[in-house]
Amino acid sequence: MGNDTMDLHQLASLLGRDARELGKLANRGQLPGRKIGGEWRFATAEIHHWLEREMPDLSDQELQALDPSSISEDSPLVSSLLRLECIDLELPARTRQSVLRELVKLAERSNQIWNPVAIREAVETREQMGSTATKEGFAIPHPRRRMPDTLGDSVIALGRTSTGIPFGAERGGLTDLFFLVCCNDDAIHLRIQARLARLLRTPGLLDTLRAAETPAEAWGLIDSAERGLTN
Repeated sequence: MGNDTMDLHQLASLLGRDARELGKLANRGQLPGRKIGGEWRFATAEIHHWLEREMPDLSDQELQALDPSSISEDSPLVSSLLRLECIDLELPARTRQSVLRELVKLAERSNQIWNPVAIREAVETREQMGSTATKEGFAIPHPRRRMPDTLGDSVIALGRTSTGIPFGAERGGLTDLFFLVCCNDDAIHLRIQARLARLLRTPGLLDTLRAAETPAEAWGLIDSAERGLTN
């Protein structure tokens, strides 16, 4: 079986969940899949998109299953991909489109973005499918699919606007913290999404990021919180 599809047991291994439970979800139409010869098959891209929607409601245990690598002093993931030059705490943007445009410009400072126009269009397309904004006031925009011809290493950029802006959060909530995630590998993309979801649940972290005065301070807060996570 290729990397583009999974059977039920492969999906259970990926999610760290019971195959019978996932089979029930698929039978009820709550999990995107299709039966071929009486057996469930799941498209990797569809599962990743489903996970992105579900991630805010996943338990810490379920998130850890998606991010199984140990978090130690030697292996931070988010802070290693978030460079100081890719952090702007005074993002000059007031609309969703301008936020995405400025975030891609930030990511370009890493010198890993080879085709910024393609990246921006992919991120805009993903946001049109459903906003990545959360009720907590942060968003994690990203391309839906990996784009190996548009970037080198995976990159994270962080932007903060001076006031919250409408970005598509539930009930008209405003968003002021934006983490752009650009990956050249599906597995790394999923790990980053899960790690960020866990990280941003750290008590007080969002408040301290909103109060940070310099990119170095914001990076330090993220690095410290990530090292404090345990598997």
